[in-house]
Amino acid sequence: MRTINITNEKKRDAQVCMETIKKPSDIRRVLEGGEDYINVKILKQNVALALDTLGQDYADLKELGSAIVEGDPEIDMELIGKKVSGTQKLYLNQNGKIAYRVNMMQIIKDPLGVEKERRDLAHVLSNVTGESIVQWTGRKFPKSAIIRKFVFQRKLQLKHVSGLTYDFLYDMAKDLHDTKSLMFVGGGKKGNEPLILTQGGEPYRGFLEGRVDGDRYCLILHLTNMEVKVIGQ
Repeated sequence: MRTINITNEKKRDAQVCMETIKKPSDIRRVLEGGEDYINVKILKQNVALALDTLGQDYADLKELGSAIVEGDPEIDMELIGKKVSGTQKLYLNQNGKIAYRVNMMQIIKDPLGVEKERRDLAHVLSNVTGESIVQWTGRKFPKSAIIRKFVFQRKLQLKHVSGLTYDFLYDMAKDLHDTKSLMFVGGGKKGNEPLILTQGGEPYRGFLEGRVDGDRYCLILHLTNMEVKVIGQ
């Protein structure tokens, strides 16, 4: 479970948990007989038998095509179709070998999808944990106004880790619940920087929403990087 450092109205900070809450689907998929189905991963291809690799052993594609028709050299009868688990993502070089040093590039495209610029990907650090603190800015916005101004892509629930952090988060949620508003929160000492949840991650604007029901609370961090604009303005 990930953590986040956040301040309250009194500028006191605490480290709490944040997690994505997924609502279970009401749709249940079954097989023809009514049994639950199970997702499995099947080995589709062996790198050593990929067409790019096999092409190095033949004079041209015509010769490779004839070999495929006659003997199926691209299929390993012992491996293809086996179930796999515990996989890891690896990058390969043009020779099909594991690439141990990878330079990530950022590609900038115009609205038509044409590449405009290519540059090294900036390694931006997270600013919500460690020594970084998410600031309670005091800037509240009515819920009815916020939903017409921004498109929210993600939401995370903040959760307490002790009795002290329960009171800490409950008071924040109750304040926002009673005022029917969302609080703008940001990174940096002044709280005017976008929130970056992971290293190299997408920068977001953050808004806190609070809900309370008796001694229960729900504190939700809404994240957005899209602003709604009227066409023609």
